[in-house]
Amino acid sequence: MDRIDLNGDWNLYYHAEDGNAPKTPGDLKSAGWPVIPARVPGNAELDLCAAGVERDPFYAENLYDYRKYEFYQWWYGREFDVPAEFAGKRAELIFHGLDTFATVWVNGEEAGRADNMLISHTYDVTALIRPGAKNSVSVRIESALNKAAKAEFPANISGCEGRNEMVALRKPPHCFGWDIAPRLVSAGIWRGVEIIAAGRTRIREVYYAVRSLSPGRAVLTARYWFETDEASLDGFSVRITGACGDSVFLKEQSAPFVSGECVISVDGPRLWWPKGYGEPELYNVAFELLRGGEVTDVRRERIGVREARVLTRYGPPEQSEFRIEVNGCPILAKGSNWVPLDALHSRDAGRLRRAHDLLDDLGCNIVRCWGGNVYESDAFFELCDERGVMVWQDFALACAIYPQGDEFARVMEKEAAAVIKRLRNHPSLLLWSGDNEGDQAYTWNGPFQPHARFNRVTREVLPRAASSHDPYRPYLPSSPYIPDGVPDDKDVPEQHNWGPRDYFRGDYYRHTTAHFISEIGYHGCPAVSSLKKFIPADKLWPMDNDVWDTHNTDYIRNGKRGYNRNGLMADQVKAMFGRVPGRLEEFVLASQISQAEAKKFFIEMVRLKKWRRTGVIWWNLLDCWPQISDAVTDYYFCKKLAYHYIKRAQLPVCVMMEEAEGWSRKVILGNDSRFGADVKYTVTDGDTGETLLSGEAHSAANENAVLGELKAVPGEQRIFLFRWETGGREFGSHYVSGYIPVELERYRGWLEKIRNLPEAFGYDTD
Repeated sequence: MDRIDLNGDWNLYYHAEDGNAPKTPGDLKSAGWPVIPARVPGNAELDLCAAGVERDPFYAENLYDYRKYEFYQWWYGREFDVPAEFAGKRAELIFHGLDTFATVWVNGEEAGRADNMLISHTYDVTALIRPGAKNSVSVRIESALNKAAKAEFPANISGCEGRNEMVALRKPPHCFGWDIAPRLVSAGIWRGVEIIAAGRTRIREVYYAVRSLSPGRAVLTARYWFETDEASLDGFSVRITGACGDSVFLKEQSAPFVSGECVISVDGPRLWWPKGYGEPELYNVAFELLRGGEVTDVRRERIGVREARVLTRYGPPEQSEFRIEVNGCPILAKGSNWVPLDALHSRDAGRLRRAHDLLDDLGCNIVRCWGGNVYESDAFFELCDERGVMVWQDFALACAIYPQGDEFARVMEKEAAAVIKRLRNHPSLLLWSGDNEGDQAYTWNGPFQPHARFNRVTREVLPRAASSHDPYRPYLPSSPYIPDGVPDDKDVPEQHNWGPRDYFRGDYYRHTTAHFISEIGYHGCPAVSSLKKFIPADKLWPMDNDVWDTHNTDYIRNGKRGYNRNGLMADQVKAMFGRVPGRLEEFVLASQISQAEAKKFFIEMVRLKKWRRTGVIWWNLLDCWPQISDAVTDYYFCKKLAYHYIKRAQLPVCVMMEEAEGWSRKVILGNDSRFGADVKYTVTDGDTGETLLSGEAHSAANENAVLGELKAVPGEQRIFLFRWETGGREFGSHYVSGYIPVELERYRGWLEKIRNLPEAFGYDTD
């Protein structure tokens, strides 16, 4: 296959969209619009900054300078050479990310249009390109806001926090302004561009799935579709080979039609397992299309042999269930919500590996790709495949009531089909979820509206797409899903536990009825060094000012929201320490301690109650722009204290302490894996150094065990330090007991002992 890379330097023309906007590339030359250099992949905002037209939107309140560009039109253009070898071949121009309403011309002739930022767009340009000569490509991107203004908005339409334009546009919901992202309704060519030339006979699709799995044997299906302009289909065949270490398979059969199925039996398969439960084994597979015994096309990829199920039951809390099983083994899920890598998505690729390394380092075995985001790249899923991280994938719908008409249904069915077919062969992909908090959205605007049960998009369109293109993978209508007859989101097994966001050991958190918690978070202030990168010196402290509010994230030019996240963060600090420190450095430390203890508590309260609780996906790993948030790593990849606490709390074998019952606290040995472990442990009083409990124990696979009980005086503030050894390595953790408030200086002393436990960590809040 021949390929032309169209990434790199382009020209960008821009102007406020009006009735005199150019209609063709020829019109553009006489329009007199300003022109600046542009990079592809890129975003218009980044090009404006690089050209000195605008200031960094991530600094101070510069964000608001970009509002006017929501009503601009943008024209991208460049020239390129086409090799003579392209003559006689089918040529396709592929834009992997166009934001959003685009018209594409090649050599002055229209090649096609786009109206969805979230999927790739492919145009047949065989008749438009000039092999062996200089060619040109032009892309017009129209104002998304002006397009939205012409849409129909039925009475029930409800965008997040009143941003109704979001439901009319296939852009990631976060870009309209979110509590974790700035309002940057961007434009641009945000993913790569290429032209490929392929033969007239080629493979269109191959879908792999596990039909059945039994001890020592797996039965796979490979369903294919190819295209050809040959006059006859006689003589076609397919050959599939796969290898993972010493496990290999081969399947050959005739292909009398362009679509068919191969059933493959694999004896002694190497299985793909989530992190902590085994190795994520991957097979290198080649699917070859042959004609008369000669290979005409081949598709290579890596697949995993595994059987994944999500077991659900809806009813009273004590009877309901939401549990993940992989290869017949129940999995205690621990991981993070995955939000935008960057608010300007052309920078996602440059941040991916570093962000995913954090996910891996923390021991996460699951990640939830949140519905307010774009769909992640193939590279993201390949890393999840390699590292044993299960992916819960929301469709890109969030916190809104979306249109129910035929036009939107067609748009979503096309989008879903494109996304499903791109991602379905990844073994890490656990389930499809219809949206984020869509069912809940029907309860947010006054009296309960029961129509969520009849949401055409999540109850009809998306499950039809999933069952058509990925029939072996679970589908969940919404997160959380509220079935017909269930009063609200507190009566379902899978929940988003936000609540009052008060003290993390308060009643709301301790007594949640959730079996699986797919969102839960707590605020933590970034380090002072990070704050200085986006807040001017005269606004650094105190935090009661518009710059802090802008980065909390509140688009204050449209009016402040009904709650202040910075105020919540200060209240959480005051709840734990009895006061809000008067110095910035001290406040940051107190906030990060509060967040760290909270995140640790949320994870351990799930582990301590397994299997009545079956998973926690905390909010969240990394910021998409400089802000004050629940993330445990800020935009600059500076780790907050919570990062280190989470890493210890998510160890497969871990010593923990339960909340007091009467006059005692149980010390628990948790094992979230398929393997037993011999453990030597010690529990000491962190203040006196006294050994309170020690011994040896066998940790049974995938079970908790009580190591002992310690006397507990409910209000007594103490720090318990845990050390244990298993598999030739030493680990450590801690537990803080007693009523709040705690003296900050006392905790500062404890912190030194906590961080110097085995697998010691450093931290810097300044």
